Amino acid sequence: MLQAIMVEPGKIEFNDVPVPEVKPNQIKIKMKRIGVCGSDIHVNHGKHPFTSYPVVQGHEVSAEVVEVGSEATNVKVGDKVTIQPQVVCGTCYPCTHGLYNDCEELKVMGFQTTGMASEYFVVDADKALALPKEMSWDHGAMIEPLAVAVHAIRRAGDVTGKKIVVLGGGPIGNLTAQTAKAMGAEAVLVSELSPYRLELAQKCGLGIVDAKNEDLAETILKHFGTDRADIIFECIGINATINQAIETARKGSTIVVVGVVGELGKVNMGIVQDHELSLLGSAMYREEDYIKAIELVNAGLIEFESLITHRVKFSDYPEAYRIVDEQKDYAMKVMIDME
Repeated sequence: MLQAIMVEPGKIEFNDVPVPEVKPNQIKIKMKRIGVCGSDIHVNHGKHPFTSYPVVQGHEVSAEVVEVGSEATNVKVGDKVTIQPQVVCGTCYPCTHGLYNDCEELKVMGFQTTGMASEYFVVDADKALALPKEMSWDHGAMIEPLAVAVHAIRRAGDVTGKKIVVLGGGPIGNLTAQTAKAMGAEAVLVSELSPYRLELAQKCGLGIVDAKNEDLAETILKHFGTDRADIIFECIGINATINQAIETARKGSTIVVVGVVGELGKVNMGIVQDHELSLLGSAMYREEDYIKAIELVNAGLIEFESLITHRVKFSDYPEAYRIVDEQKDYAMKVMIDME
């Protein structure tokens, strides 16, 4: 089978490698779609702090089950599936308390262990989640980023009737905002610099803040009144917007950091303490987040199609990274077509 290997930053080679044997507790899947994520781009640029080379990427996926081990019972041949890409120890405190996304020895396919950028992939069956037959391959590969959003919303607790601000209108910010709305938020505002991403947010039924031309605090007051936002989700991962969230938050409210922070954080902890803010991190997802994500899509509450802006063939894998680098804000989700 063909496998795409990033041998060094910015350089992908295709190698013909054997398909691994399927163990009793495993399944073999034929890859159908792979989504390109912001973390993948960090790897392509040589800036991911926890990834070395060579590395096989691919963690946002949809696939068809083509072989099932003798002990695997949760899926069958012909099923559409997506895969949880975490590899965990199963013995540390988080793992033994249902918090395996925080495993002390966590590895993620495509970063610290082999990802799914190959024609076939063999994986432990318990990492597979069956998708509805009617769900498209494209949308199946979007369940992983949607699970990130579901987990982030759950970190904040019940959002029913809450007023929410999301900083960042990229794929994760957009999906976090959509998920908040789908899970009962009264109102959601997305703050973003890019006119294109603001337009997409509106297409998805979300309120917007033009961060280039509007003052965030004033716009929150205009839309939400003096009670302002109940929860702010930071979905960019930079000091400027984390501090913007802290400085804009209502006293006693909650901030959830969803964006992957690639630099040493320098935040105003004085305000966090004095305003008694709850500052929470949100990391990846668990199986229940995938299940909820699939439920939201089945209920017609999530708009995916507007977010899938580009598609490339597997043989053109490097083109996906070029599109992201050159198109920037106009490249929301680039999808690798494996068919």
